[in-house]
Amino acid sequence: MQRATLIREKVAQAITLLREFSIDCWITFVRETAINGDPTLDFLVGSDLTWQSAIILTSSGRTCAIVGQYDKKMVEETGAYQDVVGFVEGINEAFLATMRDLAPRTIAVNYSQDSEICDGLTHGMYLNLIGLLREIGMDSRLVSAEVVISALRQRKTSTEIGYVRGAVAITEEIFRLVARYITPGMTEQQVAEFMRKEVETRKVGFAWEPATCPAVFTGPDTAAAHYTPTGRVIEPGHVLNMDFGVRSNDYVSDLQRTFYIMESNDTGVPADVQKGFDTIRRSIESARKAMKPGVPGLAIDAIARETIVHAGYEGFPHALGHQVGRYAHDGTALLGPAWEKYGRKPFQQLEEGMVFTLEPRLTVEGRGVVTIEEMVVVTPSGAEYLSTPQETLLLVPSVRR
Repeated sequence: MQRATLIREKVAQAITLLREFSIDCWITFVRETAINGDPTLDFLVGSDLTWQSAIILTSSGRTCAIVGQYDKKMVEETGAYQDVVGFVEGINEAFLATMRDLAPRTIAVNYSQDSEICDGLTHGMYLNLIGLLREIGMDSRLVSAEVVISALRQRKTSTEIGYVRGAVAITEEIFRLVARYITPGMTEQQVAEFMRKEVETRKVGFAWEPATCPAVFTGPDTAAAHYTPTGRVIEPGHVLNMDFGVRSNDYVSDLQRTFYIMESNDTGVPADVQKGFDTIRRSIESARKAMKPGVPGLAIDAIARETIVHAGYEGFPHALGHQVGRYAHDGTALLGPAWEKYGRKPFQQLEEGMVFTLEPRLTVEGRGVVTIEEMVVVTPSGAEYLSTPQETLLLVPSVRR
């Protein structure tokens, strides 16, 4: 019931977006989605479809689903579609009759050269769709659905933001527990296993592949990101950082926290470690304060990057932040530099309801990587934290008492 409510909410939002972008009709055309699914289907149906299926939304408000007979009941129960047609022999007849009746001037479909979350239409299904539309003279009316899909994923409703907040709260709770658990002499693997058990205890999922969720890195000369925890031992004088998130109500979190492992003779945090941490904090906060609707992502990245470089560190080799939603990397707009690999994403403007990470990093020589990853949501006039900002280093004593 909860999932169906959200689907109806997002379908209604999609109709509003079609009107905003002057697109008559949007078709999500799929088959065997358990093998080759379209990322947008989560918002439209919420489960897999088997045979060739067409989910059709229009700017007039008409909603149609043409699906295999055995998928019909499941789609009907979402309550999002006025017409649900179940076929046995093939989709062609029902699909062509529907399109003739709708007679759209523009037909948006799920392809994109720059955005993976908008590129769900396979080449084979594209050819099938073109062939069908050619029969009724509509094959030249296709446009990319990128603007609709991007906005649908990015402009999160209050329900969606509530789910993200819930995932963040669970993540922060587990971070608090592991901060009391870590002891010098443990391995990265031991720390990760503790956190995985906490996830399982709460009966939630992992935000990404469990092999690297959490990712745990201690000391200098590590892989630094996107790598499985190892048998490397946590030692006094190390900086330790973790990248971790959970999945709750189909929405995820993505946070990073940095720890310092105290040496027996430490009377406080060493100056080089403290400087690195303080620089990261300034970088994040200066970026957050600059965020508001209408600002392009690359401008926010530049502010954070300049803070790092001005303090004497190398610029971080990745974007400042990505969007988060149903996936840890989710959405078209990016807080990143104008690098080839990012395409047009950094040039997209921020919009209210977008949820981003802010995750600069730097290296403290001989200690390790200092990084924090916070999550924020864009508001009508700025951006507010969804996470509780890490304002001080998490200190691990050299000996637990």
